[in-house]
Amino acid sequence: MSLVYGLHSVKAALNEGRLPQTLYTHKAKAAAVRECLLELEYKIPVKIVEHSVLDEMTAGANHQGWVAVYAKAMKMYHEDKLTELLATQTKFLFLILDGVQDPHNLGACLRSADAAGVTAVIIPKDNAVGLTATVQKVASGAAENVILIQVTNLARCLQELKQAGVWLYGLSEDATTSLYDINLTGAVALLLGAEDKGLRRLTREAADALVFLPMLGQVSSLNVSVATGICLYEALRQRR
Repeated sequence: MSLVYGLHSVKAALNEGRLPQTLYTHKAKAAAVRECLLELEYKIPVKIVEHSVLDEMTAGANHQGWVAVYAKAMKMYHEDKLTELLATQTKFLFLILDGVQDPHNLGACLRSADAAGVTAVIIPKDNAVGLTATVQKVASGAAENVILIQVTNLARCLQELKQAGVWLYGLSEDATTSLYDINLTGAVALLLGAEDKGLRRLTREAADALVFLPMLGQVSSLNVSVATGICLYEALRQRR
């Protein structure tokens, strides 16, 4: 069983045709939930419960009175999906998140990735958060649209990308080249590391180049989701 909760996340799932077994809500939101289902012509059971029940189902998250229960979790793609993409496209824009463990950060990164039109987001299987209900909530529907690929061996994945002609640019405080001084118009993968440690050594070594974001204030680094948004939109600006 899996949950999708929050107004935008549930509506995005419904609009994509992902129909839950049951929609849970509380009395104050029941009319809005039923109206949404009526507009989409979906016949899905709606169960009205106390607000506290929804809080318990979502571990106290901001569910906004919208909780969809699915029999199976959303599918995450694996290495074969990456191989398929590399065989059918050419002008790639990949986002690779190396060890991001905060579901709120991953959700925000997925949202930026959707807005910037990335080909796919790639995450490692170990020592990283997967596609949880919190991730889907924070993504506000982007998790329904972005291809999220979970790989068992990130180093091997990076080599596959390089062999396909994809340039790998890793974000690092120690870099000497600014993000704004590189060409992001071709087949590109942007690599960003964990919240506290940055890119792991093998990931850094696999990168074709390391780049930094100019910092004029007192702070030395940005939250990974903020940095992701900046990097993706610089790529989008150049590619347009």
